[in-house]
Amino acid sequence: MKLFKLLPFLLLLFVSISYSQKQTNTLDVNKEAVIAVMKTYKDAIQNLTTKGTIKLFTDNSEVFESGGIEGSYLHYVEHHLGPELEHFKSFSFSDYKIDVQVDGAYAFTTETYIYTIEVKPNDKGESKIIKKKGVATSILKNINGEWKISKTHSSSRNTK
Repeated sequence: MKLFKLLPFLLLLFVSISYSQKQTNTLDVNKEAVIAVMKTYKDAIQNLTTKGTIKLFTDNSEVFESGGIEGSYLHYVEHHLGPELEHFKSFSFSDYKIDVQVDGAYAFTTETYIYTIEVKPNDKGESKIIKKKGVATSILKNINGEWKISKTHSSSRNTK
């Protein structure tokens, strides 16, 4: 008789544990997918290209950089990032860390890094190295099973 009284409790416990494990697995999968999107974007920049990056952003995305409103990602690529990358010989990230929080259909990232840019030589053959500590925060939205960057803000300061 006591077993019959415990059976509903044990069944509820089993279902709760199974559901909790499924939620954790889903959260881990989503975090990994978000990290993959951010890595794809970072890798493109390091390769001095914006090719294929438009698909990483929502149509109504917004880009903010060092206190400026850059507009949509498409506008940012056409009027800022794309032309800027043409002047660089190299762009690399080091000490890169990412934190991801997933909440339903949205994900929030914080990236910290040091970036080093080598500018192509000018007419006099002079080159320049820029090294800065940076941080970027982004909001991603899950649209039809794909994570896309909706808003991103980055800023930097001189390294010590």
